[in-house]
Amino acid sequence: MAANHQRYRIQNKNLTMRLLTKLTLFITFSKLAVVILFVALLPVLVSKIASRYTNINLQEQKKKVLEIIGKNGINYYFEGDSSYGSYTMLKEEYISLVLSPGANAIDTVETSKRIIENDTLNYRVLIHVFDYKHKKYTLEIGKTVASIGEYNRLLQRFTLYILIGLIAVTVIIDLIFTNYLIRPLGTIIKTKLLHRKFPFKEHLIPIKTTTSDFKYLDQSLIDLIGKIKEAFDKEREFTSNASHELMTPISILQTNMENLMINSERDEELQEKITGMMKTLNRLKKIVHSLLFISRIENDQFIITEKVKIISLINEMIEELNLRMEAKNIGFTIDVSQKVVLKNINHDLLFQLIYNLINNAIRYNKEEGQIIVSDNFIPGKSYTLMIKDTGIGIPEKELANIFDRFKKSVHGNEEGYGLGLYIVKTIAQYYELQINVQSEISKGTVFSIIFSEQFLSSASH
Repeated sequence: MAANHQRYRIQNKNLTMRLLTKLTLFITFSKLAVVILFVALLPVLVSKIASRYTNINLQEQKKKVLEIIGKNGINYYFEGDSSYGSYTMLKEEYISLVLSPGANAIDTVETSKRIIENDTLNYRVLIHVFDYKHKKYTLEIGKTVASIGEYNRLLQRFTLYILIGLIAVTVIIDLIFTNYLIRPLGTIIKTKLLHRKFPFKEHLIPIKTTTSDFKYLDQSLIDLIGKIKEAFDKEREFTSNASHELMTPISILQTNMENLMINSERDEELQEKITGMMKTLNRLKKIVHSLLFISRIENDQFIITEKVKIISLINEMIEELNLRMEAKNIGFTIDVSQKVVLKNINHDLLFQLIYNLINNAIRYNKEEGQIIVSDNFIPGKSYTLMIKDTGIGIPEKELANIFDRFKKSVHGNEEGYGLGLYIVKTIAQYYELQINVQSEISKGTVFSIIFSEQFLSSASH
């Protein structure tokens, strides 16, 4: 309600983030981290896979060559020569078979250079030494490193595309499931916490969910709201009953004292005492009247279908408050549109709301001060009525509590009961109006009442 409350809500809204948004960001960034890590490791992994695949391919080719030799003989390759060599058109692969002077050795696979038709190329080479009819032969089967690199790049792109596709699918599935999982929480917030008008009147229905935690939270909120409503109803009933019960003895006491003053005209000392008692009794009567007024608001005892012209309402107040302003020589300026008409609102409640604010502006104003009532109309959005004074101001530390019941400012010396602004707050809550406060010590205070578009009559446009 107060200005610092409004600032807190704005700051809190900027600093907080919805649970769904946090989960969405976590899922997205965690998957992105996996992709980045995988991309960083992909060249090493693919290189090892490609190297291993090449070695296996070379072993397969070796087996085929040995099978052919075992079936058709070594001359199938030599054809009368002492050696054999063959390579593909682009020199990507080659086979070499020659007599070997050395002993049998374990197959070796290495990366080394070979000269093919005067071209020196890097190959991944399998070297195998074997016996055939008491002679040793060396078989070499090679594949160019460049062709292996091309295979590496192709494999990397293919793997990356598959990974990105899988990540995208998992992110979508995670988001859908997360949204489904926390949907009951959103329902709880929407039905139990947001747009709730106090006092709570509607019956709360438990949400349907299979998650036990949400069921427990929902039922706990229902029980808590029920207890708050029960406590509020008891307090409201007590306030209403007590106020009504107090009015009778107060009226009797007031009548008796008035009669006593008439019968004690010559006893000045007694009259002074009775006058003091009368002042105390009048203060008590005003408090009881205020409590009864609040009770009537909270019990929906006011008609809310009336139309009220703002300028006429303010002129009514000036007639009542004119003497008080003249006593302090306070200037009063009205800068309000002549056309603004509010609908779906009660005349007496709106009168009391604005009256209390102007009354405070007089009470806490300076001698020869000023009060300015102005407005601001934003078509299609809202209507704002502002009450500005040049009074003593309100300390910033007190702004948060000025609308509390029986809360009086310690900064001023004027008499008050701490119910005026509480009535303003009660009426504002009843109509869901927004009230902002700006104040500066020794310079004055501005109260702004904001009416939403639903209160604006067509005559206002």
